[in-house]
Amino acid sequence: MTSKIKVMIVDDSALVRQVVSKALARDAGIEVIATASDPVFAIEKLRTAWPDVIVLDIEMPRMDGISFLRKVMTERPTPVIICSSLAETGAQATFDAMAAGAVTIITKPKAGLKGFLEDSANDIVQAVRTAARANLRALPRAQAAASAPQHRPKISVDAMLAPGTPGAMARTTDQLIAIGTSTGGTQALETVLTRLPATCLGIVIVQHMPEKFTAMFAERLNSLCEIEVREARDGDRVVPGRALIAPGGRHMLLKRSGAQYIVEVTDGPLINRHKPSVDVLFRSVAKFAGSNALGIIMTGMGDDGARGLKELHDAGARTIAQDEASCVVFGMPREAIKLGAADEIMPLSRIPEAMISYTRASM
Repeated sequence: MTSKIKVMIVDDSALVRQVVSKALARDAGIEVIATASDPVFAIEKLRTAWPDVIVLDIEMPRMDGISFLRKVMTERPTPVIICSSLAETGAQATFDAMAAGAVTIITKPKAGLKGFLEDSANDIVQAVRTAARANLRALPRAQAAASAPQHRPKISVDAMLAPGTPGAMARTTDQLIAIGTSTGGTQALETVLTRLPATCLGIVIVQHMPEKFTAMFAERLNSLCEIEVREARDGDRVVPGRALIAPGGRHMLLKRSGAQYIVEVTDGPLINRHKPSVDVLFRSVAKFAGSNALGIIMTGMGDDGARGLKELHDAGARTIAQDEASCVVFGMPREAIKLGAADEIMPLSRIPEAMISYTRASM
């Protein structure tokens, strides 16, 4: 018999502890073994029983959630779900928590909290199940982030962009690289982008991340990388030495303007329950760049980007999927591999060199 997933809830709100406990109790495979009103109480309880997953708030008395998260990751790396209000004033604190090792984010509102948590019961259960499977060994500094799974009707990429005929726009020497990633992607992208020279081809990226965090994430990467990294703006050119990251809460598509590649940043429905969606980006790259692109799908839950990578592959692009051993969550690459979308499967450590080699071959 499979053992239950043991969960600890750390939140100063008695309501949150009660409602989340009730939501998790509905799943026979999950057991809430402890709750704590602040991290100091939590530390005491960890001495007697250590959970498989921790659900953690950020703003709490006596010790903040970020300090507690760092302590947990130092002592015994454990999947942590941040369940926090992402108010603009607290955005940096929540981003710091994501950078410190949170696997998943659940956004809770400041008003109507009880109703939100009850309506999100399935999301909370799925987040715990996904977190329990996270491969923390793939995080050299235990650092990962992604928005919480959304259990809404699944809308396909057709709602944003019809499939194209790749050859129609292929007559250009300009080439580019497109990357899609989710859970574990913040660390994976840092590993990749910090190893690229300033001469690398232009890069377009979708990283599943809540609004307000993509700009801070891009700024952090920009301070570490030789290439320029920034949150994409509508009409930005894709040029060598620049990586454009799709803004949280907006889709990003590749378009052609004469002989140049530009990005369109636009609103739209959740595609594969995500906005931005990797499938939206990958389909647009297949349509407007075709064989002039390298497509890479990396660590992440779900299947967003798998069909888009297959479209890139079928359009003549070179395609790469990250291997299971180096992924925090193997969902997205696994689904792409199942579809026959990946020309190559490789560990994260080899992806930067593959991008550099592709850049050299394009010169």
